[in-house]
Amino acid sequence: MAVNHLCQWQYLRFQLSHPSAPACRYLSPSRSKSSTSSTAKVNCSAAPSSSPMDSHNEGRKKFMEFPYASGPVRQLMVDLVSTVENTLDSQLLPCTLPPDVQYYENQNGTAQASLQIRSGLKSSLIDFILGSWVHSELPTGAALNITSLSAYLNSSTDAPNLLIELIQSSPSSLVLILDLSPRKDLVLHPDYLQTFYESTRLDEYRQMLEKVPEVRPYFSSSLYLRCVISPSAIMVRVDTETETGAGESTRLDYIITNHVHPVAKQVIGIWLNQCACGGRHVGESDKAYLEKRDGLIKNKTIEIDLGSSFPRLFGPQVASRVLGEIQKVFTA
Repeated sequence: MAVNHLCQWQYLRFQLSHPSAPACRYLSPSRSKSSTSSTAKVNCSAAPSSSPMDSHNEGRKKFMEFPYASGPVRQLMVDLVSTVENTLDSQLLPCTLPPDVQYYENQNGTAQASLQIRSGLKSSLIDFILGSWVHSELPTGAALNITSLSAYLNSSTDAPNLLIELIQSSPSSLVLILDLSPRKDLVLHPDYLQTFYESTRLDEYRQMLEKVPEVRPYFSSSLYLRCVISPSAIMVRVDTETETGAGESTRLDYIITNHVHPVAKQVIGIWLNQCACGGRHVGESDKAYLEKRDGLIKNKTIEIDLGSSFPRLFGPQVASRVLGEIQKVFTA
């Protein structure tokens, strides 16, 4: 959450001011371009057939509806969240956030949001999995919709974290951020670069997307964000022609379904296999370094972004309540 919420609230602020090795295995589809749209299959020997949240957590139900997202974005997020949860379910605790933090809105009803956080068992490599969506009506009359999923590993491993975020403020444009965020210096540790970025050929997925004519690189104005992402991070903006016609599928819908969705599914699979389920452990000295580094990133998110954007969007009372619960997770 730390990195992708830094980006999403920075984007929102801009809009408002300018009218043990885990017993899991993810089986990914073929890497070939002709089969990137194949449905991935999950095998998790210890996972139960359904999560306790499915029947007991109304907040999760609201989250999984993604009510303000377009059809293709909703399908993408439901697929990705389900894939991660199904693979890691036996290692995750149910979401315990208060109901008024799992879903909240501002006093005027112009902004709504949903938040789900599932912490990992102490015996797993998972720190927490966080998903959220935010809907905000903008002063211009348009609406901003942000959907995100992030997964943080604990200090038992130095494997990268996962983040994906989709930011949409019109039916014809989309910003996509997708990355396995490094947790070690890639210059000092070239083997880390080789293991997680070169051997996995992650950069090929960015290249695949950038071959689509409407896709171009997206550069965040936050220098901090740019320094915590990986060299293979996918940060792109998709701009298509404005299209009208109720019920008609747009060019952007096509790009999300046929290009963004398959790429995101492949990257999620790499993270599950190589990072969450890779069984990579570190010694005590590395644990101390990781705890410090991870803590700094989380604190920076609260300090420089959420702390100012949340109150402006949801009011001080709601912001204080939500940020307090997020802070508990960050410091647990």
